[in-house]
Amino acid sequence: MGGDKTAVAGDGTIGKACDVLDQVAAFERPVRFAELLDRSNFPKATLYRFLQVLTNQGMLSYDPERQTYAPGMRLVRLAHAAWTQSSLAPIARPFLDALSKDTGETVHLAQLDSSQVLYVDKRNAAQPIEMYSQAGKVGPAYCTGVGKAMMAFLDEDSLNEAVSQQSYHRFTDKTLTSEAALRADLDLIRQRGYAIDDEEHEPGIICVACPVLTSGSRMLGAISVTGSTERMDFNQLEAWVPRVRRVAEQIGAEAQAWRFPETRAKVSNDRMQAT
Repeated sequence: MGGDKTAVAGDGTIGKACDVLDQVAAFERPVRFAELLDRSNFPKATLYRFLQVLTNQGMLSYDPERQTYAPGMRLVRLAHAAWTQSSLAPIARPFLDALSKDTGETVHLAQLDSSQVLYVDKRNAAQPIEMYSQAGKVGPAYCTGVGKAMMAFLDEDSLNEAVSQQSYHRFTDKTLTSEAALRADLDLIRQRGYAIDDEEHEPGIICVACPVLTSGSRMLGAISVTGSTERMDFNQLEAWVPRVRRVAEQIGAEAQAWRFPETRAKVSNDRMQAT
């Protein structure tokens, strides 16, 4: 599902503690110590010590009756702050609402997280369909529309790093399973300005996706409109590309003003000095 996110040399204790948090969260349910130990790279005593510290700090919660660990309320507070301050979700909300209303289909907003896709917001279709993606979930970048749309517009160094961290697991018969195939697709995406997912991650699920870019072409995220092959084909879905592109541009403009106010301030100061 993407690159190895374990702590690298130099990350020290904090990196190892984050690894334990990732391990607990990956179960998506309360988890017992024995289950964690079975998947952990840490010795039993080390894992137990990290769990105790993280629990004491409120990053994890422990249920003594069930003897299980789960993400703690302190993490919930931090996640809310991150969603508000670091994600595109608050800025994009009205634009996603309008796009969802216009299309009647599922709309996703995503950002890259360690070369994987982090879904930061979602609007369900008027006739919802079952699919993997949910806000807060992490998915592969090489076989999703939003993932490929984001990778295609990374700078060269970031792209090389992201491509090298893809796992190339075959989810369906249409999944891209090599770096060469992915890079060829990314070249095509850059030429036409949008990406597609033609049942590459999930059977019956198709989408079109556009990158969210600043005016300087810095990649911030991506949005997509997703449908089901049971009720539409790509000709119908691709008809929405101009609308999706327009919404992506609107979100990018809003994000630029919010994230980089010093740029606007500098322009104003320059103008004042020139007058």
